[in-house]
Amino acid sequence: MILTENDIYHGDLILVNKDHMYRREGETPFERAGNELLSQRAASALKALLKATDSEEDIIVVSGFRSYQEQRDLWESSLSENGREFTEQYVARPLHSEHQTGLAVDVGLNVEEIDFIRPYFPDEGKCRAFRLNAAKFGFILRYPAEKEHITHISHEPWHFRYVGVPHAEIMEQNGFTLEEYTVFLKAYSNTPLILGDFAVSYLKGERFPLEIPDGFSVSGNNADGFVLSRRTV
Repeated sequence: MILTENDIYHGDLILVNKDHMYRREGETPFERAGNELLSQRAASALKALLKATDSEEDIIVVSGFRSYQEQRDLWESSLSENGREFTEQYVARPLHSEHQTGLAVDVGLNVEEIDFIRPYFPDEGKCRAFRLNAAKFGFILRYPAEKEHITHISHEPWHFRYVGVPHAEIMEQNGFTLEEYTVFLKAYSNTPLILGDFAVSYLKGERFPLEIPDGFSVSGNNADGFVLSRRTV
């Protein structure tokens, strides 16, 4: 596998937030999950998670992929209807929203009236089972409580982000946000982190092109390098 500098901005582990804009819109293969589109891997994993928790009829996909224009319209309509303070807590600016990657999904309990921005997702019943099993299928709760100073987004129990296995499990075990995980992995540039059957390491994007041996899964981090993972057995 040959990596170029542009590959830093592509993959399941890209960090998209107020400081790191999304740069690769339109390059992700999509698949439908419910009435929404997600990246193919995220959609397949979500369907498997819903099936495993027997919640296909109880939990609905409220929001998946959004184009730049859709995110811009949502931002501007929320500013008009809810004001700047609310909007900056719950809606990302265009090009700084994970929803533009196709890797983020908002889910909600299947009730009669759905709040598009803040869907109802209680920590009980099928919703709790979904949350507790999410990491096994490659999803993290992206904006947890008490991490607002890191994510700069208010706690959103309905917003999940696909990062893949084993990364979701590492993050859950350590209580990491994606911001923290991106920094954490930089300590494993020489010796990989071992989790079960996986080895995970960081590769700084300095000289290009970079040749990666066969057998590795690679994702850019949307900042300065790559996350490499491979099965050890």
